[in-house]
Amino acid sequence: MGTHSHHHDYNFSEQFTFTGRAKVLSLIALGVGIVAIAIGLLSSDHIMVERTYANLLLMGYYFTCVCAAGGFFVALQYVTQSGWSSGMIRIPQAMASVLPIASLILLVITATGLFSHNLYHHWYAEGLTDPNSPNYDELVAGKAAFLNAPGFLIRQVVFMGAYSICSWLLAKYSYNEDLDGGLNSYKKSFKLSALFLVIFGFTTPIWSFDTVMSLEAHWFSTMFGWYNFAALWVSGLCVITLILILLMKSGYMPWVNENHLHDLGKLIFGFSIFWTYVWFSQFMLIWYANIPEETVYFYKRWEPEYKPWFWLNVVVNFVVPILALMDRDAKRKMNILMAVCIVLLLGHWLDYYIMVMPGTVEMHRGFGWIEVGVALGFTGLFSFLVLSKLSKHPLAPAKHPFLQESLHHQI
Repeated sequence: MGTHSHHHDYNFSEQFTFTGRAKVLSLIALGVGIVAIAIGLLSSDHIMVERTYANLLLMGYYFTCVCAAGGFFVALQYVTQSGWSSGMIRIPQAMASVLPIASLILLVITATGLFSHNLYHHWYAEGLTDPNSPNYDELVAGKAAFLNAPGFLIRQVVFMGAYSICSWLLAKYSYNEDLDGGLNSYKKSFKLSALFLVIFGFTTPIWSFDTVMSLEAHWFSTMFGWYNFAALWVSGLCVITLILILLMKSGYMPWVNENHLHDLGKLIFGFSIFWTYVWFSQFMLIWYANIPEETVYFYKRWEPEYKPWFWLNVVVNFVVPILALMDRDAKRKMNILMAVCIVLLLGHWLDYYIMVMPGTVEMHRGFGWIEVGVALGFTGLFSFLVLSKLSKHPLAPAKHPFLQESLHHQI
């Protein structure tokens, strides 16, 4: 691939300037979201308020998951000592840096939803655990040792706090490395990443049990945590790839080429299949065993208002990436990869929608201004925070020990 001198024309101190259209659009989207949420929460219609909370939970969780996936991506690169990704590592790092803000927002949503009885009222309501109450629910009472307000909130704070601290530190070490050089930051990052992956791996299932599965407190699935992790990881990879392609189209990061896109395409392709595998395992076993306390979950999702969306979810998140990314060339072409990322991000919104809505608004499902508004608001907030963070540091980790490997990456 030519001699080393061939690479001296890259400007590694290049910084992204976050101005103009991108900034204006993200702020407009954020404004639209704030207005939609305000109208929804101040509505005199109780169902509308509940629907607003359901959408807030959906997007707050999605936002936090994508930022956490950024932290997970960075940690994974350190632990596997991967070189190929070092040229674009600034993107997942920026996402990881935003995780503390995303976590705070989600914490506020879950706590206010819990205490206002708009979310989690299947297990947090008057008299559910009191044997003398007419509302007594034996199943919920049996789970009360786990499903109680203090335990729920403590777990939310501890888990999201741990993810946030680790993600923020990983980003900080890498920015320090630019200033100091040497291997000190790299070694610290390696140790922290190993710790983070263990914490993340063991606690994300419990986190998703609390945040999403407990919306329908009678039902449980041991697959649910991995199902949520697969969705988190695929959507995180899509966001990383999408930001990277948009930066490359704007003339940034010339040191990233189709080989790097190919690798990201392979990850998206592979983990879309993994997502489908977990989705299918959960669905097929419950359908086949036909045990009433398990089938209740899918029974709700097979009501006429959810069933077409239920199947569309599988088509969008499995069939589309399989057909579009099967070919080697497709993974190396910016426009195809970009289109697949956008479709998958919409597809995983639908995936979360089908997880959240039947346990909150149930029969009063809708798709209208509130869904679009809340989604736009969070997208605007995410874009604004991540791109602002990205613009504060050079786009290449110039003193990363494996940067040369990334520049010469070829598959």
